Amino acid sequence: MKFAVVKFPGSNCDRDMLNAAIKAGGEAEYVDYRETSLEAYDGVLIPGGFSFGDYLRSGAMASVSPITRAIKEAAAAGKPVLGVCNGFQILTEIGLLPGALIFNDTHTFISRNEVLTITNNETAFTSGYEKGEAVTFPVAHGEGHYYCDDETYDTLVENDRIVLTYNDNPNGSRADIAGIVNEAGNVFGLMPHPERALETLLGSDDGLRLFEKMNAWEANHDHIH
Repeated sequence: MKFAVVKFPGSNCDRDMLNAAIKAGGEAEYVDYRETSLEAYDGVLIPGGFSFGDYLRSGAMASVSPITRAIKEAAAAGKPVLGVCNGFQILTEIGLLPGALIFNDTHTFISRNEVLTITNNETAFTSGYEKGEAVTFPVAHGEGHYYCDDETYDTLVENDRIVLTYNDNPNGSRADIAGIVNEAGNVFGLMPHPERALETLLGSDDGLRLFEKMNAWEANHDHIH
């Protein structure tokens, strides 16, 4: 699998994302936000950071970048698209995932390890985990409160699209939601950083399995809803 790591002005987790894809056995290259095609890639990784300085609101400026159309085309083609932190915010801004990310209830920036629960292991992203398994990923955000209306929430629950939840909700997210997938199961957005959880020496290697499963995407496509 060859992954595109999309870089926006202000992206700051792009190297972590590139490293994660390669460590999991894949290939990865940086792609500038001004590019208009992702046809050369098998998957798309949208890293964390502060695209365009979070001007207007997180992900808003990135959502009108030239690369956006190509990300939508990749998603429509069934390629895996992973957005972490600012990447999750961008995926909601461009409409590939429902809901929005708003300020943490505390209105403070949080940066620490969080324990999370895998609530759905029947996706091609999470099939390497046990359902109900506790994992530890770092979080680092000021706008990580996942918000959605009642109708959207009911749809997420009914279709088992809530993949990851916080054990000790740090930001006020609805129903402890930390990550969701789209209806087709090939677009995954989450606020915690699995790409920073690759080494036990650094606190956790729980994130590696996620990238290993992405790298085996074709073999695991039957897990897609």
